[in-house]
Amino acid sequence: MRILVIEDETELRALMGRALKREGFAVDLCADGTEGLYYATEFPIDLAIIDLGLPGMSGMEIVRTLRARELRYPVLILTARADWQDKVEALELGADDYVTKPFRLEEVIARVHALLRRSAGHAAAEVDFGRLRINLSAQEAWLNDELLDLTGFEYKVLAYFALHPDRVVSKMELNEHLYDEDADPDSNVIEVIIGRLRRKLDPTGDWQPIETLRGRGYRFRPVRG
Repeated sequence: MRILVIEDETELRALMGRALKREGFAVDLCADGTEGLYYATEFPIDLAIIDLGLPGMSGMEIVRTLRARELRYPVLILTARADWQDKVEALELGADDYVTKPFRLEEVIARVHALLRRSAGHAAAEVDFGRLRINLSAQEAWLNDELLDLTGFEYKVLAYFALHPDRVVSKMELNEHLYDEDADPDSNVIEVIIGRLRRKLDPTGDWQPIETLRGRGYRFRPVRG
């Protein structure tokens, strides 16, 4: 999943970037509102964390513009302002949640996970597909109640599929949502990861939860009727 952080405080921006990357997210960092709006509208973002007090363009204006352009991904507001009116205004413009500075990074991470789950229709941390269970907070998956031994990128692909089941996902989309902007993954990396994931999810070949659609991408079908 790809997170955009728009924050003008250099140290805080760097701390948040490192914390989010430790959680397995691809992260884009921006220091001002004008650049942030460009990233927010032109890149395949899954969630944006936006400070209200930004140079160039305010966080309020960014949120207003995103929603006017019908970009619906979750937005978490950062604010040093104590006035409840500012928080209410941000929420009414279309922000999904807010955190007041100073805050603990653990709280921001928890809210990011919660917003991503809710945007995909999951209120709880655990996504249950019957034989397959995925805990999006613990970043663990179980097949028939046995913990799967997944690499970091195998888990990332599985989590993305779990949040977008029964939808065609192209290889380009996976690349864009799994890697930072400046990453340059080999074109075969996704194929290799999915091949390994298939073998771990379906060692006997009787389930086949990941379909390949020639020329289109992949579709994750965790529940068979």
